[in-house]
Amino acid sequence: MATEIRVPTLGESVSEATVGTWFKKVGDVVKADEPLCELETDKVTIEVPAPASGVLGEITANAGETVEPGGLLGQITEGASAGAAAAAPAAAEKVEKAPAAAPAAEAKPAAGGASTMPAAPAAAKLLAENNLSADQVDGSGKRGQVLKGDVLAAVAKGITASTAASAEPAKVAARPASSEADAPREERVKMTRLRQTIAKRLKDAQNTAAMLTTYNEVDMSAVMDLRNRYKDLFEKKHGVKLGFMGFFTKAVTHALKELPAVNAEIDGTDIIYKNYCHVGVAVGTDKGLVVPVVRDADQMGIAAIEKEIGRLGKAARDGALSMADMQGGTFTISNGGVYGSLMSSPILNAPQSGILGMHKIQERPVVVGGQIVIRPMMYLALSYDHRIVDGKEAVTFLVRVKDSLEDPERLVLDL
Repeated sequence: MATEIRVPTLGESVSEATVGTWFKKVGDVVKADEPLCELETDKVTIEVPAPASGVLGEITANAGETVEPGGLLGQITEGASAGAAAAAPAAAEKVEKAPAAAPAAEAKPAAGGASTMPAAPAAAKLLAENNLSADQVDGSGKRGQVLKGDVLAAVAKGITASTAASAEPAKVAARPASSEADAPREERVKMTRLRQTIAKRLKDAQNTAAMLTTYNEVDMSAVMDLRNRYKDLFEKKHGVKLGFMGFFTKAVTHALKELPAVNAEIDGTDIIYKNYCHVGVAVGTDKGLVVPVVRDADQMGIAAIEKEIGRLGKAARDGALSMADMQGGTFTISNGGVYGSLMSSPILNAPQSGILGMHKIQERPVVVGGQIVIRPMMYLALSYDHRIVDGKEAVTFLVRVKDSLEDPERLVLDL
């Protein structure tokens, strides 16, 4: 009797995944709950455990193939019997032949091209009302199907029947061939699904939002003094190190309550104001940038925030983030300072309307009370969507963050 290995539930809004590495090959003995392979989704990498003990008798979805929730990945046969071992070579031969047929199975509409799937009924109605056709709208559904949200987004961008043709992106020029001397020294590696998603989302954010960045600088003396005085006692009591992210997250949540537009998002012609603060914290990993979310950060103290950031950071580096850890963010903080960045302009994490960039703390001469003194200074950068956030609101938000950090007692007294 064989036990099927199927794609687990991938999470809300995730409809497909790419098969990554198989840790076992056909004929290998496996134990229940032992990791068999990795699945790469748009957001996280998921390990698929063995549903039972036995022998991996067949692999039906090879590395690089696209699968959907519930799809068949392979089969486990009972026991390491001679019969199972004898069947392994035949199954292995099937796996080796499978890639030849993979391109046809993987065929999908090119990004921005026409889909083989008809538009969803609600989307078709909107297309007709706006005198548009499905091939003028980028579909986000399965196999490129155009959904209602895709049409609303296109209309919000100002795409009309008359402008759609001229708005089509220019075709990317073919890459010129390398010279005979250089070609052997080049390596071509297919982008992971996560990297493809990062690239698409960042470019979509630039194309969609009216993105603008405002800058300020903050004197970190007060926070650093407070941290140095209490870091040992803090770690002893709470079991986590006192860093800067706890202070920044609290400062951000205070500012978001005063300026809710920075915590809102646009949905078609509506603005959705979020009466909660789910703060995303950008984390760099060897597989790419991920943004796990500290949920209800406005209701947490600095100790609870530091613990949650520590948990999420470790899970990100270990590739163990869950879908729940990645969803629902309303604002993002990116700390390029840990890599030595002195100044940068972060790109929005759509559909959010604001992202705060932290940078390197560097001692610089500043004027305080008419005297030139040396202070640990940090540049801050707030990128925001000018369609929903006015310049006055953006500048005020950044000043509130600066005020809280230069006088951290405000965070304790909720001022």
